Amino acid sequence: MNLVEWLQHLMTNFGATWVMELMILLSVASVTVMLERGWFYYSIRDDIPALAQSLRDKLRDNDLGGALGLLEKSPSAEAAVVVAGLREADRGVKAADKAMRGAQALQKMKLERRLAFLGTLGNNAPFIGLFGTVIGIVSAFEQLGKQGMGGAQAASAAAPQAVMSSIAEALVATAVGLVVAIPAVAAYNFYQRHTRSVLGNTDALSNVLLAYLSGDDMPIGAAKAKGKAARADEDD
Repeated sequence: MNLVEWLQHLMTNFGATWVMELMILLSVASVTVMLERGWFYYSIRDDIPALAQSLRDKLRDNDLGGALGLLEKSPSAEAAVVVAGLREADRGVKAADKAMRGAQALQKMKLERRLAFLGTLGNNAPFIGLFGTVIGIVSAFEQLGKQGMGGAQAASAAAPQAVMSSIAEALVATAVGLVVAIPAVAAYNFYQRHTRSVLGNTDALSNVLLAYLSGDDMPIGAAKAKGKAARADEDD
């Protein structure tokens, strides 16, 4: 038995059923990730324009402690980034900027968690289904070969049963691959757009603080004093 015959025998023995079972498991995992990510994004939602306006009002009053308390009450990723900058406001604009950049990188990791699985599954599920299709077609041709050896009349009588069954199994494998891939790709694109939106809002909110710290109406010395007062209030 050469290598081709051995591989053909291996594929036809196992059939395409295991491929479809694998696809069903991957589909369950995909739906689980979609629901988990959806709940996560829902739990960190907030009215960012209203939050930005409230932050501006606090900063105009030179109330860094109040601004810090306001943002700490928000569950949003945008607020968590600006909180990191406020806690370093007494060290100057550069320190606050670097702190917010680091916090934004951490928030980005949280926002993109498990999205790679959806993207990978969406790109590769059709190929897994195609593999099951190939197995089904190989099985169909093997059935045709066996029936041809038994005589034309017997082959024509058995073809609609064994051969067509293998072809149907092959087409089902392709369909299952597409059914798994399409929702995964759609969810991946949706969550990626949402992540970019959150990061854009983070930049906007961060710039509100940076504009305040670098403005002429709020010297850095005053910011340092307010920052120290905010830290003292937090420690108390």
